[in-house]
Amino acid sequence: MTTTTETTTLFTPAKLGELTLPNRIVMAPMSRVRAAAGGLATPSMAAYYAQRASAGLIITEGVQPSLVGQSNPGTPGLHTDAQTESWRQVTGAVHANGGRIFAQLMHGGRVSHPETTGHRPVGPSEIAAPGEVFTPSGPKPAPLPYALGTAEVPEQAQSYANAARRAIMAGFDGVELHGANGYLIAQFLSSNANLRTDRYGGSIPGRIRFAVEAVTATADAIGAARVGIRLSPNSGIWGVEETDAPELYTALLAELAPLGLAYVHFEATVGDEVLLPLRRAWRGTMIVNPAHPAGPRWSDREAAERWLELGADLISFGRAYISNPDLVERLRQNLPLAGHDQDIWYTGGDAGYLTFTTYQHEAA
Repeated sequence: MTTTTETTTLFTPAKLGELTLPNRIVMAPMSRVRAAAGGLATPSMAAYYAQRASAGLIITEGVQPSLVGQSNPGTPGLHTDAQTESWRQVTGAVHANGGRIFAQLMHGGRVSHPETTGHRPVGPSEIAAPGEVFTPSGPKPAPLPYALGTAEVPEQAQSYANAARRAIMAGFDGVELHGANGYLIAQFLSSNANLRTDRYGGSIPGRIRFAVEAVTATADAIGAARVGIRLSPNSGIWGVEETDAPELYTALLAELAPLGLAYVHFEATVGDEVLLPLRRAWRGTMIVNPAHPAGPRWSDREAAERWLELGADLISFGRAYISNPDLVERLRQNLPLAGHDQDIWYTGGDAGYLTFTTYQHEAA
C-alpha cells in the first residue's frame, strides 16, 4: 500500500507491485468491441492504447479467458496462440510510449449467447440475466445459463490463470480479474444469481469461494504482484445484487489479503458508508473509480481528489478516456475535457476510436 498523505496528488508517483507509476491516474477497462475475427487484437487497438500511455496504468477492455467466457461479439480473447501473438503489438506500442498495461480478464458467465460463442452460457445457477444481450444478429433476450456442477467450477476458475499466463507471454505487465458488473465472478458473489447449496453457494464463505479460487490460481500462475481484481458491491448491473454487501466484501478482502495482490479496484457502486470501511479493511493498494459505471456522471478531478483524501491510492477514469487520450495533461493543466457521443462506443472502425486528439491550444 502506498501511504496517501496531505501532499499526495493525482500526479504523485506510486509503486504498484514491481512497477513504478509516474502518476496515480488509471485508465479503467472499457469495452470498445474493435477486435478482429477470432478475438484478435488489431493495429488500431495498439494505436488506441498507445495514445493513452501517459496514464499511470492502463487496464484493457475485458478479454475473454475462454470461448464460453466471451460475453459480446467483437471482443478480444487470450485463450489461443493467435490471440496471444496479436496482443504483442498492443503491449509493445504502449511500452514504446512509456506506458504500463494490465489485461482485464472477463468471463461473462450468464451474460452471453450461443449465437456469439456457439456454446450455452454457464453460471452458478440456472437463472437468466434480465434484459437483452448483444449477439452478432442484434440484441436478444439473455438465455437460461447452464448451472455448473460442483466438479465443473474449478475449470472456470482456472481459465483466468491460463489466460494470465498468456497475458505475460504477450507482454502485459499484469492482469485484472473482472469481478464486477454482473459477470461470472460477480454472479457467484451474488445473493440472487447464485442460489447454490453446495460449497460454492449459500453462506458468505461459499459465495466468495469462486472469486478466491480464481484469484489464487492466477496469483500462483504469474505472481501475486501482477494480479488485481475489480469489484462493484451491489451494483445491480445485469440484475446481480448482494443483500449483504458490507459483510460479503469484508470477508472477501480478508481471504485475499494474504496473497499479496497488486491491488483491488473498487467502483463507487455503493456509498461511502460501505466503501470507507472496506478501504480500512484492505491494507494493500486500492484503486477507486468514483463514478457508477451505469450512472450519468464521469469520474472528474474533483471526485478523484476527494477519494485520494479518503484513502484511495490510485483513481481510475473510464468514459473520460474515450475522447481524451491526453487525459493526464488535461487534468494536470485544468484544461476542458472533450465530450463524446455514446453512439460511437461500439460502432467498430476507427471513427470515434482513433479520431480524438490531444488538446489544441488556440493561438494568441
